[in-house]
Amino acid sequence: MNKIFFKKIILIFWIIFSLNSYVCANEKKIKIGVLVPMSGDNKDLGHSIIKATKMALKDVNTYKLEIYPKDTASNPNQTLKAAKELNKMGIQIVIGPIFYNNLIHLNEVENIIFLSLTNKTINLPNNVISSGINATSQLSAIKKFIKLNEINKTIFLMPKLDYEAEVKKAIKESKIKIFNHYLYDTEPTKLTKQIEKITNYKTRKQNVFDEIKRIEESELSESSKERRIEELKKRYTIGKINFDSAIISDFSESLKSVITSLLYTDVLPREKYIITFNQWFDKSLLNEKTLQPIYYPSINKKNLDKFKEKYYKEFNKEANHLGLLSYDLVGLIYYLSLQNEIFEPKKLFKKKNIFKGKIGVFDIQNNKINHKLNFYKIDQNKIIEIF
Repeated sequence: MNKIFFKKIILIFWIIFSLNSYVCANEKKIKIGVLVPMSGDNKDLGHSIIKATKMALKDVNTYKLEIYPKDTASNPNQTLKAAKELNKMGIQIVIGPIFYNNLIHLNEVENIIFLSLTNKTINLPNNVISSGINATSQLSAIKKFIKLNEINKTIFLMPKLDYEAEVKKAIKESKIKIFNHYLYDTEPTKLTKQIEKITNYKTRKQNVFDEIKRIEESELSESSKERRIEELKKRYTIGKINFDSAIISDFSESLKSVITSLLYTDVLPREKYIITFNQWFDKSLLNEKTLQPIYYPSINKKNLDKFKEKYYKEFNKEANHLGLLSYDLVGLIYYLSLQNEIFEPKKLFKKKNIFKGKIGVFDIQNNKINHKLNFYKIDQNKIIEIF
C-alpha cells in the first residue's frame, strides 16, 4: 500500500511539473531588441550596454524576457537595416539607438517602439521615445531646488550651441521662472566680455574708484580717510548684482570657463547660487575648490555606484552611466508587461505610469519619459546629496 501511495504522489508531482512546464513554454515571450554600436568607434559603449541589459535580465530572473542585440555601427542606414531585421523577428520593443542622428529613418519601421538613450526630445519619429535624462527633467529638479531655497531672481546662461531649442522647450514645459535669459559665446575673450555686461561689472568696478575719490574729497580725518581707502582698495566692486542664482546649461571645461568669468566679475559662488545641468558626477569638478559650491540635478548616485560595483564584479570592466539607464529599461519593460495582460508597446507608453528604477523614478505618459531626479552640490571637494 505504501508503494502505491508513493507512486501516486510521484505521479501528481509529475503532472504538476508537466503543466507548469507547458504553461511556461507556451506563454508568449517578450523579445527585446537592443540597437547599439557593436562595431566602429563606439563599439565599447555598445557592448557595455548589451552587458548591462543581460545583467538586468539575470536580476529580473524571468523566462518571459529575451534580449536580441543588433549592430547600428553608429550609422543611420545600418540602424534602419538592423531595425528591419528585428521587425522580421516579430520584435515590438527596442532599447536604443544611443545617438540622435541614428533615429532619422526609424519611422519606416512603424511596428516597433524604440526606447532611445538620447536625451533630445525635438523632432523625434512618432515611434521613438527619448529615455535619456532630458532638459525638462533637469529643470523640474532645479525648479524644486529654487522653491526650497526661496530663490527669487534666477538668470539662465546658455552657450550658442545646437541644443538651444531643446532647452527653450524644457523651460516652457517645466514652467520654471527665469528672470533673464542670456546666450553666450564659448570663445573665452568674448565670453568674459559678455559676463561683464550681464553682471554690470564695469559700473560696479567704477563704483570703487568713485567711492575712493569721494572719501579723498570728504571732510573726514586723514587717519579715517587712510583706513577707509585701504579697505576699499581690497574690494573689486561695489554694487548689487541683479540676480540670486545663475543656471548654466554647460559642461566640462566650458562650464568651468563660465564660472571663472563670473568669479572675475566678482560674482562669488558663496554669495550667489551657481546651478548647472547634470554633470554625471564629473570628478574634475571636485578639484575646483574656488568654483564651489556648484549645484546640479542628477540620477541617484548611490544606485549608480552600486551598479558600477556590481558590473565590475560581473565583467571586470568599468560601467558607463548609459548602462544603468539600459538596465532600468529592461526592468521597466518587465514591469509594464506585468501590469497588462496583452503586451502592446504602442499603447503602454501612452498611459500614465510611474516606475521606480535604479536611476530614479520614471514618469511615463503620452509616449514620453521624464525622470524625477535627485539633487547634489559639490562643496569642499565633496559631492553632497540635497534631495
